[in-house]
Order: sequence, then C-alpha cells, then structure tokens
Amino acid sequence: MSVDPQQSRSVPDLLSDLLRETTELFRTEGKLIRAEISDKVAQIQLAGGSLVAGAICLLVSLIVLSGALVVALGKIMDPAWAALLVGVVIAVIGVVLLAAGKKNLEAVNLAPERSLGQLQKDGQLVKEQTR
Repeated sequence: MSVDPQQSRSVPDLLSDLLRETTELFRTEGKLIRAEISDKVAQIQLAGGSLVAGAICLLVSLIVLSGALVVALGKIMDPAWAALLVGVVIAVIGVVLLAAGKKNLEAVNLAPERSLGQLQKDGQLVKEQTR
C-alpha cells in the first residue's frame, strides 16, 4: 500500500500552498477587473463621440427644419404662435433625448459586473477552503 504524497503534507505546507494560490487567484482577478474597466472606458469614449457627432448633425438639421416648419405653420396661424409651438415641441423632444442619454451613462450600467460576481465566488471559495 503506497502513501499518497498529498496526504502526507504538513499543515504549514498546505497553508503555504493555500496562501500562494489565493494570492495568485486575486492577482488574476485584478487583471480581469482592469481589462473589463478598460473595455468600459472605451465604451464610454465611443458613446461620447457618437453622442457629440450626432448632436451636431441633429442641431444643424433641427435649425433648418424648425425654420421651415415655422414658415409652413405661419401660413395657417399667426407666425408668432407657430414659432412658439415649434419651439415647445423641439424642447420636449430634447429633454426626452437628454434623459435617455443620461440613463445610458449611469454608473450602474458601467459597473464591471462579471468581475464583481467572480470575485464574490472566489471569496466564498476561499472561505470554504479555510474551514
């Protein structure tokens, strides 16, 4: 009957291995978190650039189209009321678009969820292994 080398290891050796493996696990998790945060920063930059470019294009077209709409409505109603109506409608649309953009950039949507979940699992595993 042979003795398994794993069973004959001393407690200090086992604790040393546990500490080394736990340290390596958290180093690896740290790398994962940094990579995921880097991806989120790139996502923010891309979203910001798209928002700015889209806003500039929409602003130019909005000015032209609102002028045309005021002129068209001015033939139906008083031109001052036509301008007020067009301005209010455009303002409401702008508020809705700003709210949607703000929601997409909230911290909740940008959190590194996979890494945080994995860290919680790893923490539980370490607790179970030390019992």
